[in-house]
Amino acid sequence: MKGIKISLSLIISISLVFLLIFSSSCSRKAKSITKDIIVNLSVEPKTIDPSLNAQIYGVIYISHIFEGLTVRDKNNDIVPGVAERWEISEDGKTYTFFLRTNSTWSDGKPVVAQDFVYSWQRQVDPKVASEYSYQHEPVKNAMAITRGEMPVDTLGIKAIDDHTLVVELEAPTAYFLEVIAFPTFAPLRKDIIDQYGDKWTLSPDTYIGNGPYIMSERNIDENIIMVKNTNYWNAKTIVAEKITFMFMQNGAAAIAGIKDGTLHMAYEPPQQDIPNLMQEDLIQIKPLIATYYYPINVTNQYLKDPRVRKALSLAIDRNYIVENVTKGGQKPAGGWVPYAVNDINGDFRVNGGDFYDISKNGYSNNVEMAKKLLAEAGYPNGEGFPVIEFKTDPGNHVGIFEAVQQMWKEHLNIDSTITQIDNALLGQTLLEKNFMIGRLYWSADYSDPMSMMSLFTSYNTQNNGGYSNQRYDEFIAQAMSTDDNEVRMKAMHEAEKILIEEDMGAIPLYFFTEPLLVSPKLKDVVYNPLGFHKFFYAYLEN
Repeated sequence: MKGIKISLSLIISISLVFLLIFSSSCSRKAKSITKDIIVNLSVEPKTIDPSLNAQIYGVIYISHIFEGLTVRDKNNDIVPGVAERWEISEDGKTYTFFLRTNSTWSDGKPVVAQDFVYSWQRQVDPKVASEYSYQHEPVKNAMAITRGEMPVDTLGIKAIDDHTLVVELEAPTAYFLEVIAFPTFAPLRKDIIDQYGDKWTLSPDTYIGNGPYIMSERNIDENIIMVKNTNYWNAKTIVAEKITFMFMQNGAAAIAGIKDGTLHMAYEPPQQDIPNLMQEDLIQIKPLIATYYYPINVTNQYLKDPRVRKALSLAIDRNYIVENVTKGGQKPAGGWVPYAVNDINGDFRVNGGDFYDISKNGYSNNVEMAKKLLAEAGYPNGEGFPVIEFKTDPGNHVGIFEAVQQMWKEHLNIDSTITQIDNALLGQTLLEKNFMIGRLYWSADYSDPMSMMSLFTSYNTQNNGGYSNQRYDEFIAQAMSTDDNEVRMKAMHEAEKILIEEDMGAIPLYFFTEPLLVSPKLKDVVYNPLGFHKFFYAYLEN
């Protein structure tokens, strides 16, 4: 019989190929995904009102519920949000935004241009007293309105019709499309806020947003639960069906949750556990454009002398702190603006250099200079200087200051105490200047040095220590008044020199990284170097 002659070895080879294909197919089928994500970012937020929030994890909650004119995509690039397109005038001072006709609120009502007008006017209204009102400074008349010199309806924003919004700026602003991606620029519902007042954020029935998620549960001091918003214009791209944001500050419990699968991500793992957790592949260290610093109450009679502030700063061994206390790959801070912020050419921090020696070999010289400055200020060997009260919230921050506390005592003979207060109260305490030295960190809200530098203008509501220098303000105003990056960057470098080298208006300790406890099963989180992580596309691979 005629036919094709096939060898036994060929038959075996073909069989093995089919077996491998079948095995691989079964393996793929065996993997399943879960779209229910559980995350612990921090404790109960002070507020989740987009106009009033000033906490980085509050930004994350709000960004899942609300959407502005522009947003950041999976690559963290600025792309259209509610505005499907825009036009910019030749002089760079007028932006015309054309809103999507299919953008709706979670209750089905259309998002209209007037919702942005209301939100932005509310943000700058001095009666509202938003800590982030300064972000609107580029908009025409915003600064005069926040000072109470002009009515809110003179703000440079106008609804031409339901889907056309015109914004006028004081001057061309290079980072404007970036800054309006921040939640303070999101639209708000006037009818809801008028009816429910300060309580509008506390119930799923009244916390009406226009973003990918809606609030399904709000359990104070326990969690916020969000589910996918089927009315969102781009809902088909959203993966995670349910996100539970837990409120807890127990590091050991967070580690246990990650290991037993009841938690999928947690912030601020206990510093002493980071090395072991890294070996277990439970820690991911992400870049974060942020500076950890000690705000100083410069109105305090003992701290108003720049020589004292410089002495306290120089006596801190920043290398010891990042290597032996924080252990998360942080870098000692030799200035205020962190690395990874663009300059006209290159990196702003690299170009600006260090304002004091942060090398290991330079610390002994720093200490000698600190002693000299303290003596010149009238406190030789710490004589006559009062006990410094350091205020912080509980957690890793206590351990960091305990190291600083020892350095101040050993090298300057200055004693200090630690007062621990609730996280939500810490910000208010510092704003009210009811402190000597506290702890904070400042993360950039957009990828421009201005996001870091504007904090220390004399009029900034989040300038907790009360730092004020007219020359500093003038340089920042110059940088804000042009889109010429050479002029802008030069002015901000000069301002930083005044802030740190001349005045030491605050004490930078280190530039952040962000060690996160992450389950190996958690996939496709969009990590943002500004800290505004998104769980839109996240899932669990089982």
